[in-house]
Amino acid sequence: MALLVHLKTVRDLRGKGDRIAKVTFRGLSFYTCVLENCEDEARFDEMFRWPIASRVDENEILELQVFNYSKIFTNRVIGTFRMVLQKVAEEGQLEVTDTLIDDNNTAIRVSPSTGPRSVYRSSSIRVGILHTGLWTAHMYLQYIPSSQIFDLISLYWISVVSFYFSIRAGKGVFSAMKLHKTKSSRDDHKKDEPATLDMEDLDRKALRLGGFGGLDPDCISLASVTAVTTNVSNKRSKPDIKMEPSSGRPVDYQISITVVEARQLVGLNMDPVVCVEIGEDKKYTSMKESTNCPYYNEYFVFDFHVPPDVMFDKILKLSVIHSKNLLRSGTLVGTFKLDVGTVYSQPEHQFYHKWAMLSDPDDITAGCKGYIKCDIAVVGKGDNIKTPHKNVLLGQNNVKWLYNVLGVPLERQWMNTSIMANVKKAFIGENRDLVDPYVQVVFAGQRGKTSVQKSSYEPIWNEQVVFTEMFPPLCKRIKVQIRDSDKVNDVAIGTHFIDLRKIANDGDKGFLPTMGPAWVNMYGSTRHYTLIDEHQDLNEGLGEGVSFRARLLISVAVEILDTTSTEIVSSTEVQVETVSNISESATGKIEEFFLFGSFLEATMIDRKIGDKPISFEVTIGNYGNQIDGVSKPTAAKKKKKEGGGESDEEESELIQQNSSEDEADDDGDLVSVSSTPPMKPVITDRNYFHLPYFEKKPCIYIKSWWQDQRRRLYNSNIMDKIADKMEEGLNDVQEVIKTEKAYPERRLRGVLEELSTGCNRFVTLANKDQNQAGRTKLDKERLKSCMREMESMGQQAKLIRSQVKRNTVRDKLKMVQNFLHRLRFLADEPQHSIPDVFVWMMSNNKRVAYARIPSKDILYSIVDEETGKDCGKVKAVFLRLPGKKGFGPAGWTVQAKMEIYLWLGLNKQRKDFLSGLPNGFEENKAPRTSPCLQSVPPVSLVYNMKQVFQLRAHMYQARSLFAADSSGLSDPFARVFFSTHSQVTEVLSETLCPTWDQLLVFEDVELFGEAGELRDDPPIIVVEVYDQDTVGKAEFIGRTFAKPITKMCDEHYGPPRFPPQLEYYQIYRGNSTAGDLLAAFELLQIGQGGRAELPPIDGPTDSERGPILPVPMGIRPILSRYRIEVLFWGLRDLRRVNLALVDRPRVDIECAGRGVQSALIQNYKKNPNFSTLVKWFEVDLPENELLHPPLNVRVVDCRAFGRYTLVGSHAVTSLRRFIYSPPDKTHNNWASAVLVWNCSPTFERASQCGQTSMHTCNIYLLCQLACSLIRRSLLYPQNEEKEEKKKKKKKKKGEVEEDDETDESMLDWWSKYFASIETLMEVRNRFCSILFCSILFFSVQFYSILFNSILFNSILFCSILLYSIALYSVYNKELEAEYDNFEDWLHTFNLYRGKAGDDDEAALDDDRIVGRFKGSMCMYKLPLSEEITREVGFDPNMGMFQSIPHNDPINVLVRVFVVRATDLHPADVNGKADPYVVIKLGKSELKDKENYISKQLNPVFGKAFDMEATFPMESMLTVSVYDWDLVGTDDLIGETKIDLENRFYSKHRATCGIANSYSVHGYNVWRDPMKPSQILAKLCKEGKLDGPHYGPGGRVKVANRVFMGATEIEDENGLKKQTDEHLALTVLKHWEEIPRVGCKLIPEHVETRPLLNPDHPGIEQGRIEMWVDMFPMDMPAPGPAIDISPRKPKKYELRVIIWNTDEVILEDDDYFTGEKSSDIFVRGWLKGQQEDKQDTDVHYHSLTGEGNFNWRFVYPFDYLMAEEKIVISKKESMFSWDETEYKIPARLTLQVWDADHFSADDFLGAIELDLNRFPRGAKTAKQCSINMVQNQAELPCISIFKQKRVKGWWPFVARDENDEMELTGKVEAELHLMSAEEAEKSPVGLGRNEPDPLEKPNRPDTSLMWFVNPLKSIRYFIWHNYRWLILKALGLLLLLLLLGLFLYSFPGYLVKKMLGA
Repeated sequence: MALLVHLKTVRDLRGKGDRIAKVTFRGLSFYTCVLENCEDEARFDEMFRWPIASRVDENEILELQVFNYSKIFTNRVIGTFRMVLQKVAEEGQLEVTDTLIDDNNTAIRVSPSTGPRSVYRSSSIRVGILHTGLWTAHMYLQYIPSSQIFDLISLYWISVVSFYFSIRAGKGVFSAMKLHKTKSSRDDHKKDEPATLDMEDLDRKALRLGGFGGLDPDCISLASVTAVTTNVSNKRSKPDIKMEPSSGRPVDYQISITVVEARQLVGLNMDPVVCVEIGEDKKYTSMKESTNCPYYNEYFVFDFHVPPDVMFDKILKLSVIHSKNLLRSGTLVGTFKLDVGTVYSQPEHQFYHKWAMLSDPDDITAGCKGYIKCDIAVVGKGDNIKTPHKNVLLGQNNVKWLYNVLGVPLERQWMNTSIMANVKKAFIGENRDLVDPYVQVVFAGQRGKTSVQKSSYEPIWNEQVVFTEMFPPLCKRIKVQIRDSDKVNDVAIGTHFIDLRKIANDGDKGFLPTMGPAWVNMYGSTRHYTLIDEHQDLNEGLGEGVSFRARLLISVAVEILDTTSTEIVSSTEVQVETVSNISESATGKIEEFFLFGSFLEATMIDRKIGDKPISFEVTIGNYGNQIDGVSKPTAAKKKKKEGGGESDEEESELIQQNSSEDEADDDGDLVSVSSTPPMKPVITDRNYFHLPYFEKKPCIYIKSWWQDQRRRLYNSNIMDKIADKMEEGLNDVQEVIKTEKAYPERRLRGVLEELSTGCNRFVTLANKDQNQAGRTKLDKERLKSCMREMESMGQQAKLIRSQVKRNTVRDKLKMVQNFLHRLRFLADEPQHSIPDVFVWMMSNNKRVAYARIPSKDILYSIVDEETGKDCGKVKAVFLRLPGKKGFGPAGWTVQAKMEIYLWLGLNKQRKDFLSGLPNGFEENKAPRTSPCLQSVPPVSLVYNMKQVFQLRAHMYQARSLFAADSSGLSDPFARVFFSTHSQVTEVLSETLCPTWDQLLVFEDVELFGEAGELRDDPPIIVVEVYDQDTVGKAEFIGRTFAKPITKMCDEHYGPPRFPPQLEYYQIYRGNSTAGDLLAAFELLQIGQGGRAELPPIDGPTDSERGPILPVPMGIRPILSRYRIEVLFWGLRDLRRVNLALVDRPRVDIECAGRGVQSALIQNYKKNPNFSTLVKWFEVDLPENELLHPPLNVRVVDCRAFGRYTLVGSHAVTSLRRFIYSPPDKTHNNWASAVLVWNCSPTFERASQCGQTSMHTCNIYLLCQLACSLIRRSLLYPQNEEKEEKKKKKKKKKGEVEEDDETDESMLDWWSKYFASIETLMEVRNRFCSILFCSILFFSVQFYSILFNSILFNSILFCSILLYSIALYSVYNKELEAEYDNFEDWLHTFNLYRGKAGDDDEAALDDDRIVGRFKGSMCMYKLPLSEEITREVGFDPNMGMFQSIPHNDPINVLVRVFVVRATDLHPADVNGKADPYVVIKLGKSELKDKENYISKQLNPVFGKAFDMEATFPMESMLTVSVYDWDLVGTDDLIGETKIDLENRFYSKHRATCGIANSYSVHGYNVWRDPMKPSQILAKLCKEGKLDGPHYGPGGRVKVANRVFMGATEIEDENGLKKQTDEHLALTVLKHWEEIPRVGCKLIPEHVETRPLLNPDHPGIEQGRIEMWVDMFPMDMPAPGPAIDISPRKPKKYELRVIIWNTDEVILEDDDYFTGEKSSDIFVRGWLKGQQEDKQDTDVHYHSLTGEGNFNWRFVYPFDYLMAEEKIVISKKESMFSWDETEYKIPARLTLQVWDADHFSADDFLGAIELDLNRFPRGAKTAKQCSINMVQNQAELPCISIFKQKRVKGWWPFVARDENDEMELTGKVEAELHLMSAEEAEKSPVGLGRNEPDPLEKPNRPDTSLMWFVNPLKSIRYFIWHNYRWLILKALGLLLLLLLLGLFLYSFPGYLVKKMLGA
């Protein structure tokens, strides 16, 4: 079946506009298409079809509504047609033409006709109905063409809204105004009322509707039709309620930096120190000797008190310095810079465990100089930083982490940022006052300046300032400042900040920072001719500028440098270069702009300036500025020259081009009129004056010339409007959640739909004007990236919309709020175009107060979405004082309120500039000297239409007002302003929640304009609340705005619009809220018959109040009789009153004029509890819970002679949480099966309830699978790895197999603690992935069943449970935060006295607390059902507070366990502290001063303190950490306070945590004196529950629940016994599942509490981990406290034998032979024990790099196994008083050196082995390679603590000139670890000494020293190498000798032979 409707036409419509029609049947609405620019006839001609599941009833109604359609604002109803479908049901079809009726059910005079033809016929569609009676989405949708599916869903949500709005929105009171929204003034705008009311009705009706109305409620949205809950018509825009500029005020900041370690520092054998520098402050770490990877773990804190802008621009610099000491400053290795703002913009305002990359600022080609690992956090006042739990196992970092460089990719490159300062037009001021301007640019802590242009107003620089900085830059802002050069002191003329995030995009399709060439406008102070400018700060960029100062033409470009290039300058110094001139067209075509303004009203003028004539001046840039402007004649040509901003050559061109207009200008056509004529103000009341404009409204108009860059502003406007609409929608959603209304998810879906439509609209609109002149690269790139962002945002919004369910609303709301931030960020245009408009109030020719209006807000466009939100609309503007005067109380008072109309657009588009004004005026133009063609703007408007009204302000009450008196209360009265009238309510003394119940009548209010417009759009009402003081003037409390509901004289005064409903309006004081006002306002037109026609007013009813009129009956809320029962428990911590102690206090409770007094406490010191616990009183309260008045708690002290003194007061603003709700008797006792260890199903119970089904079985199987998977992977994650390892190493020779099994006897409390912390960190990741996989396994088949199943939660719960064996719950916050402050039945109300402080004052609310009242309330309607009072054991004296304990004093043993503190604030000059713990409870105090921990900011205390206390006298426990000082008093570092009483009496049983498992011995022994079974029996008895019944098979039954668990326990001897304790413990761990009395019981835990110091309010000074146990003294005594004292480190001895080295690089050249050789020796030490360095002997003259040593090093050390740290205790310096304990990772450093005799030894290479995980040594030197260091993460690693003995080859490495790792040698070493006892049994000698000496190495003969044995060395070095040469030389010598002898003797022999001698 289906119902068809054919809508044809609607005729005789008035006016011209866009029309849309809505047809509704059974709550499902369909909308027609929008017909644009319709005149009197709208031809819709559309067919609508409703599939229906049941027959059409004769009484059902079809409704048709026709609207005027608006893209931005709410659609306005023209008329409505309703038709009963009786005829259609009978005949099957019908055609009809009829008249529309308006909201008063009268026919609209113009008789339009509609022609719907309704056809009712059977259809062949099959209808599938599920057994629940609801349609399923997929069944329905398969009969609908896919293109319509989305439409149907969206149409459904629209229908719900329209349906809802046909219901009277009577109970809705949270007005739209509370977020500067106004309430609708027409009843046909009922949909403007917040879409949050009467939801329950709506939903019941929606679900009653058959057919489509039964669609899944998870698809319904509350729709875009009602998105704008404000009725903003086209004539008025919203006023801004927040008055005060926020920045500029100094705030407390704390920057904490932990320098963890550094790695890969460039340099050899360094002694590095890290310097942390913020601004001028510097702090240094200690020096670490001889290491390139020092470990510091040092914590630094910097405190600042500066404005946010100054703070976030500070540069944070980390530098590493080599060998710095007292005498020398050391050499800089590298630096890292970022600004504080970058850190603050991170999630949680912090970087945690990130690596910072160091670079050398003097040599950018040098590359990376190393990495520093650090944590940086910036905390402002009130910021809460969630640090990841400080795991003690730091230092185990994978090298891969190195590239997580502060969120920046590894390849940070150098970039040049050049800022071209090409300034055309600059400053303002008179010619006699010339300036010498230059531009200063500040970026990343460096400054650059242009040249100074002498005596110039329009300087031209054409210079560029070049910064060289790492890219991407971690400093986000560039500061550009024009300064005036002066011999004495340069002053700033104007400042502009460029945010790099806005001119760049780091996405995949992003772009480098780029900007301009574009003009930027600078704002600052007004021009002063005095010596000192009081607003100079504004020119420095602090605070909001109040006047235009200059325009500067700049461009920014970034170029990535190639550091390998030879041409680049390697220094990072700032350079200034000249650049060529840029073309004039680059910044856009110059257009003539026209600004028109009309002042409709000027009221609320401060009385200080009311005695002199007042005028208003409007300026845009320098145009219109008459006081400060240039003093030459303001001829039009000169104006152009001033504003055009061109250099001299271009001006002449400009004048020629515009010569035709100039002629007109010369005629005096448009000489701008920029100020209103002065007028003397008239008195309104004793505080304010007003200007008597009445029917004559002055106007201003200004012509100006600017570059036409409107497209930028248009795009911003589109995004701003989407964001505004979205913000309003989100505020609605939050309001619905806050007031606990139904279906916030539907409103959120509506918001998301609007967002996705808005985004799509942006994409279509923004892509215009692509080829406009002056489009910069940034314009093009920004457009692309904005379109991409908006497109993706639209898609994400659609996706999230489909995921919004009731239980996910809050999460999705956060996501959508991120969209809002993104939108606002995108909408902020970095390139300016038209300067902002300033409106100044002038008195006596001096500027008094101003308003600054962004030009984009009033910019006109022919496209609606692009128009500024205030363009052509009347806006209420509040003027404020400039600069610092505008902060604090002076800034909250209004200097003047103006109703102003502004229009800014191109002069050629100005024909419609008056169209937005209220109708009914005549233009009054300036007298003309000669006729002219052009139309002249009016100088004033004269309204000839005047309406007279009576305003009735129904002031009912206010709540949560600001405390303005020293008593902590106020004497409030309200002053109501409307137009030029004001009235006040009576003053109510001493209350923060006044109920005035007063009607203020404003007679004869004259409003000018057309009656219809005033009805739709009345002016706003301003309500100011003051505190009356007996002396001096009343003090301002806050302000709010409202819009009245208007009734014209021809309208009927009756439902649905009248009488108006009371609504809450939020009161603002500056930027912060100061309470709520409950009131209603109606504006009634006085017609011809005078006041007699108005609804009558009842006269005064209360004779005591005199002539005061009460709020009439129809408006005041309907009252019901309530009873309020008050539980009076006691008073705590009452402070003195007027120096006298409080002795006999009493509590007075008051609500709505009725109340009750507590019993008098006779002696507060002895017993501060009340003797009578429960009292009650009856009171008449409104039926609507939101209207309930506050309940006031006052404590008075009864003094002698019947005097009473107020001690303190508290206002309970919302009684909702105290409303009694009777227990649901029909509540089904069956809930999810509790699956514990064996995951057994509890099918018996399920079957009893008839719940067992196929689904349950399937889910059960799924549970079992999931649980087994989870248990396996969570409990035994290492099993598979172990098996693999075992396969790999089949037991190698000489190795002991690793023993991974933990010995039970080795476990202690700390094992449990560390396991808990690891679990906390790991379980999230591991658990989520595994659970997801296991569920996914079955998800295809069981998706719908599983996720709708109640068992799903059980799977999650039990799976988490599986992992928690013998673990603690480690809470990263206070226990109170986890358990709602333990206010399950006993509430704590803080009592306040004293004046409340504002943001800028140091007074915090905490300082005003003078005590605490403990008690509770219970409130219920009378009469109460008798069932409750008839219950067994009902005590009528206790009322609803049955079964609460008595409040007699009780003695308690309190046991405080303090585990450790983290990140303490340094208290000593050396940046450390000497902390110790002080425990204070009542008058007893325990100081642990003698056990202070020296020089430690992360001390481990491990202390248990026992104290006896008596509740209630001693119930506040204070745990303080003090700093021990040798001289003087000890300083408080921080303290935390715990209310033990609330914990003791809480149902969560916070006395002693429930352990995870029950054990009678060992480390996990049960601590509580009561066993689990006793605790369970006690809880069952107190809760009147049946049970516990222990049954066979490990079952226990409690209150119809069956739980299962183990039944055996092992004693100390390993014997198993039967016990019920495990079963009882299972029930206790699931106690929250027990119906009626169940709540989560506190597990065994450690809580982390922030430490606070009164001197630094709101900023954490560290955190302390602790827990508290309490045991009543009348119970069995508990056992001794468990031992949590810090583990003592175990003594070990590490023996390292250096056997050989190989392939060591050869460093020396031989003196004789030039041969390469090295004199090798090896040095070694344990990290942190550099003074215990040990060296081998020297292997001289190694020619191959081989060295033989057989040398033993012995290192004794103390080691903490659990933390994997070496513990070293030593004095920091010779002046230190005592030793400081350091914990350092266990790392062994081995270095190889070349020994030199006459110079320093040469470092060759090193290796550092982490003794917990280092690569296994290679078997041979050949197998040893550099990969063992570089790929350490991928190699199998071993731990010396498990392996005990290791031998092998390891590489030595060093860095070469290119900063790359190179192999410099290999060492064969053997590491042997022994405990101290073992070492004592088998001692060894150092080196090769006794005992157990090593044999001497077999070194080659060459290894010797030449000067010890010269002959031997000659023999080796000369004979060894040159023997053949020597032999040959000797042979040759002999030969030559023989030859010589032969030649010598030959002649003699010859002669002898010849002569025969």
